[in-house]
Amino acid sequence: MQEIQIPPEEVAPPGAELSVLLIGLLKGVQYRQQDERQWARLLDLQARVRDYVAVLNLDLVLDEAEGYAFLKARAESAADGAAPALPRLMARRPLSFPVSLLLALLRKKLAESDAGGSDPRLVLSRDEIVELIRVFLPDDSNEARLIDRVDATINKVLELGFLHKLKSAQGTVGASYEVRRILKAFVDAQWLAEFEARLAGYRAALADDASDSGERDE
Repeated sequence: MQEIQIPPEEVAPPGAELSVLLIGLLKGVQYRQQDERQWARLLDLQARVRDYVAVLNLDLVLDEAEGYAFLKARAESAADGAAPALPRLMARRPLSFPVSLLLALLRKKLAESDAGGSDPRLVLSRDEIVELIRVFLPDDSNEARLIDRVDATINKVLELGFLHKLKSAQGTVGASYEVRRILKAFVDAQWLAEFEARLAGYRAALADDASDSGERDE
């Protein structure tokens, strides 16, 4: 009987699928739409993933309905004197007021889109985002400088992974962005309920910041 030779690349080493999942999650957020097969593996192996990342003091956040998964540091428990505090693998990054403001506005826009029951994807043009945020920024007679500020804020939100820049269709002008639904995991309903009060605080802080900048420029 002739022996059947199986190409080495078709034989996955033990634990390879789990390793691929863990490496992907440690690199960043995983989305169902990026790789349906990989997402299915994550659903199958999520219990093992949770066990492994727990050793690193991390939790797996997986939203099957929305189609995303990511790792986050476990909440610090009250010190009982028995166990030393563990170092954080994932550092906390403070956000500037403009970035926090844009995240809040996008979250509210996402809630309005969901309430409308139309397309589950929320896509906004660059101009729409500019108009969304500019009314809350201090008045600036220099339009180009204002646009540059908003563009810098958009780029930061892109870097954080809450916006995804879409490829422009041929013949269209300007960029379009999809609001990632993972934003719902970071700006929850309680936070959104306090939205108006928070916006007032943001606007006051931004106005103070602009005033201080003007004094330094003189």
